[in-house]
Amino acid sequence: MPKTKEIISAVVLAMVAGLAMVASPVAGISGTATFYTPPYTPSACFGNAAEGTMIAAASEVFWDGGAACGDRYVVTCTGATNQGVPHPCTGRSVTVRIVDLCPAGCRGTIDLSQEAFAVIADPNAGKILIDYTKYGLNSASYR
Repeated sequence: MPKTKEIISAVVLAMVAGLAMVASPVAGISGTATFYTPPYTPSACFGNAAEGTMIAAASEVFWDGGAACGDRYVVTCTGATNQGVPHPCTGRSVTVRIVDLCPAGCRGTIDLSQEAFAVIADPNAGKILIDYTKYGLNSASYR
């Protein structure tokens, strides 16, 4: 009988450990965010199709020759990059869809739409420190 209890205990422990891994937050990747203003079309990913306002342009950091098109990212402001707005963060996160490539000389890891940037930070900051995490599946699952 002790072996049965040991097996049950091991199974329960494995289940609890598995649930803890599923429930624990995934650490984001650190970077910077800037924003761009309308019009948001045309875009490198979807041409003249309007994709809403919770969108972003990927920098070469994760553009991957266009493979990032349609990917969704959860972006959170973590702090200021300059002295102009010392506390720009709103304390919120935003989920954006990659619709474009940030142009040459892009100043951020990700270039958010003006509306998406305003969800997480004061637009007067212009550029902020962020954590970002890829979310969900690629665009084929969303279309």
